[in-house]
Amino acid sequence: IEQVFAKSDRYGLKVILQHYDTYEADFEKHKHKYAQWFEKIRPFKPYLINTQTGKDFFSLQQNLEIVDIAGRFSIENNIPLAHETHRNKFSFSCHTTFEYLKAAPGILLTLDISHWVNVAESFLEDQEEAVDLALSRTAHIHSRVGYPEGPQIPDPRDPQWSHAVEAHCNWWDKIVAQKKREDPSGVITITPEFGPYPYMINLPLTQQPIANQWDVNLHMMHLLRKRYQS
Repeated sequence: IEQVFAKSDRYGLKVILQHYDTYEADFEKHKHKYAQWFEKIRPFKPYLINTQTGKDFFSLQQNLEIVDIAGRFSIENNIPLAHETHRNKFSFSCHTTFEYLKAAPGILLTLDISHWVNVAESFLEDQEEAVDLALSRTAHIHSRVGYPEGPQIPDPRDPQWSHAVEAHCNWWDKIVAQKKREDPSGVITITPEFGPYPYMINLPLTQQPIANQWDVNLHMMHLLRKRYQS
């Protein structure tokens, strides 16, 4: 972490810190290790903290206890924090996250809606109320594009995936429009997050990726800059 912040200072970069690595299935051990991670980063001042939080099999109350650890740290240190929508975490699905957002009005999201598309095996057409609440509580966007049978399409440049790309862009459009209404001169942060294998499918037998991950993420960056920069 020290090296990351030293280099970010050197090059004038803002850092979004990522938490993902609390895996314990036992609730008390999980909560303790999660709290330890925040103590580890206390000396640093990132632009934003993005956290993959809790477990899909913890109860609502248990996950809210974990969310509260993050919330207290955010307030005490004046660092914005968002919980990433992600399979295996409290926010693994649209319909369950809806309940958390209603129960805890302070929860903000890093919206990686590709996971919800995969979990629901749909483009969430029948969950508009839950989706709209999530969009209204989004602080940061992960612009991975999912489809009903997986969390990442092979290549957003391929016309056969245009429906999936447009569905995600329509959701992001709503977030950006809201942010511009709230603060016309504000900053909207987006991470193009097309990942390597196993998110990126390998070609059979060759173990070669089906597309160039760097090129795909550059494509998403340019697409979104063109769409949203004014």
